Amino acid sequence: MAVDPSVRIRHELEHGRLLASGDTEYTWGWGTPAGTMRVEHRSRLIVEGAGLKAGMEAMEVGCGTGLFTSIFARSGARITALELVPELIEKARLRNIPGATFVTGRFEDYPGDSCFDAVIGNSVLHHLEVEVSLERIFQLLKPGARMSFAEPNLMNPQIYLERKFHYLPVFSYVSPDETAFIRWRLKAMLQKIGYEDVRIRLFDWLHPHTPAPLVPAVKRVSDVLERVPIIREISGCLAISAARPARARK
Repeated sequence: MAVDPSVRIRHELEHGRLLASGDTEYTWGWGTPAGTMRVEHRSRLIVEGAGLKAGMEAMEVGCGTGLFTSIFARSGARITALELVPELIEKARLRNIPGATFVTGRFEDYPGDSCFDAVIGNSVLHHLEVEVSLERIFQLLKPGARMSFAEPNLMNPQIYLERKFHYLPVFSYVSPDETAFIRWRLKAMLQKIGYEDVRIRLFDWLHPHTPAPLVPAVKRVSDVLERVPIIREISGCLAISAARPARARK
């Protein structure tokens, strides 16, 4: 069922403010020993998927507290980091990240066309009006430029339960309208919009609350499971990248 955009925005603002009022990174699972390793892993996949490098102009959609922005900026690219929730972007600005400009607003309303060499983000597309946002990303990319995101895999049992029963207290970190993706459906949507060279990689079996002494061993197992057919289909995340064609189709 489609969600009224105004209702989605209200829910996301309320949820974002709740997250901003506490230890945001810990709530999202980035503040633990396993979480720190996950941040570095998925940041690398996003940077590689976009081909991010010095001199590029990139937009980061849904920058949150700027944790991932600080890593993306290491590439030397100039980052326009967009976030809906003012309380989260204030935390991001406190990081004083060189090369990053923070903008508060709704992504779907961002102006301009063919502005960026890359559009990137972590765990944000599933909070948005998906098809509208993918079309807007396409418009913002320069011809030949790439989008690159890491997003939750709906085939993963925990993620499925989180979305199905988001109202339970144990899943308080999940906002009411967020979803997740099935990779072949997402690939078909991207191709329908006009993207080419669509790549979707399944990854991540490392839970953020894995005890610190077990993190290296679990990460090694995760690296193996990501390559095992059938089993890899229930990995926690999807690394998604695709390109706007360099030339308009006739």
